[in-house]
Amino acid sequence: MAQIGVKWRVLRSISMILWSFVLASMLASAERGLKLQESTDFKSEPSGSGYLSQLVNFLWQSGVSGYQHVWPDMKFNVSIVLGTIVGFFGAAFGSVGGVGGGGIFVPMLSLIIGFDAKSATAISKCMIMGAAASTVYYNLKLRHPTLDMPIIDYDLALLVQPMLMLGISIGVAFNVVFADWMVTVLLIILFVGTSTKAFFKGVETWKKETIMKKEAAKRSETTGNDQEGEEYKLLPGGPSNDTEKEIKDNSEKEVSIIENVCWKELGLLVFVWVAFLALQIAKNGTTTCSTVYWVLNLLQIPVSVGVTSYEAISLYKGTRVIASKGEDGSNLKAHQLILYCSCAVLAGIVGGLLGLGGGFILGPLFLELGVPPQVSSATATFAMTFSSSMSVVEYYLLKRFPVPYALYFVAVATVAAFIGQHVVRRLIIILGRASLIIFILAFTIFVSAISLGGVGITNMISKIENHDYMGFENLCKYDA
Repeated sequence: MAQIGVKWRVLRSISMILWSFVLASMLASAERGLKLQESTDFKSEPSGSGYLSQLVNFLWQSGVSGYQHVWPDMKFNVSIVLGTIVGFFGAAFGSVGGVGGGGIFVPMLSLIIGFDAKSATAISKCMIMGAAASTVYYNLKLRHPTLDMPIIDYDLALLVQPMLMLGISIGVAFNVVFADWMVTVLLIILFVGTSTKAFFKGVETWKKETIMKKEAAKRSETTGNDQEGEEYKLLPGGPSNDTEKEIKDNSEKEVSIIENVCWKELGLLVFVWVAFLALQIAKNGTTTCSTVYWVLNLLQIPVSVGVTSYEAISLYKGTRVIASKGEDGSNLKAHQLILYCSCAVLAGIVGGLLGLGGGFILGPLFLELGVPPQVSSATATFAMTFSSSMSVVEYYLLKRFPVPYALYFVAVATVAAFIGQHVVRRLIIILGRASLIIFILAFTIFVSAISLGGVGITNMISKIENHDYMGFENLCKYDA
């Protein structure tokens, strides 16, 4: 119960931050008329009543935008080479940790290649999509490290993916509306917290693995049977000591993709993706902020909530289970399911807003659920494949990125993710430590917090010095 209380307090704190941005946006919109009326004699306002006007003037100016569209020419030079190297390692580490690598892609695209922050966010989503698709293809042939099931937990994905998609749509809209400094503040708070949590989870898992390896070594000395497989037992909640050899065989076993796909769950996930795609395409043919535009936006809610509710009710009644957790994956409580779905929405909002993979939140969340690191990474990446591809469609319809650049970096991320998965999987089997995935996850999130936070603070200082507009953008007047 104490752990549940802590999770709720963390979620409540993050939600308050998000709602503060939303309420500020609503306040700015409501005060637009007041601002226009008072703008001509703003300087003559008395100091008492002028504070509110100054705040509104800072957050909202009708017809004014702080967004500058910057797309560098695509040509072979030092920037492209350095960006390719950074993007390669970012995709390799990000795919292994199940976070996508967007926290490395965005600073690389901004600082090295030269894109503006919001265009970098859009291309980052393209790279995440390529890395996620490559990783999912690799994982579709693998089995769970301790149980007889695919390494991707389809029921867990079905619970969070529709809400992740809904969050993505909200996040993409926020990306247009929010100023860069607002994104920077949210990012630093969120990433420092999640990276710290993931690191301590990695330390805990490392200690458990060390105990298991010592026990395996003692049994080996007692029986005189020096089996290499006994060192790879592994994970919290793993099976009994009699199955180490089976674990070794299972971790190295590859099966056909057909055997590893749960078709019913995959069909529902594809249905959600197609429904969202159809709504986005239809919305693109309407006038922004018209009645039809908002109706099509709101139709995403029944699609996502309906599918997630079906899975959540099944999990609550026990007719379906999160099999990757073993015996602990059945009979989940209502407040747990609500918490997980809320975190999925938050992950989507953060992903769409910052150009990151939702795995930055889903990865630590799955680990807290007790899901093995390999399964956590694989399932988070699987869910991100749907959400990131939808983000790419939305950003493309908004004309937020140049297609040639996007295609090039998608190819880089795709190759890097495949290589990263293969190398780390070999290391886990050799060392018998799945906690490597958790440490890679924590490291990637922390580096992302430093790099994205640093870029955001630098841009914010530059805008302050130049007296640039730093308030909300007008979604209804957005023009790429």
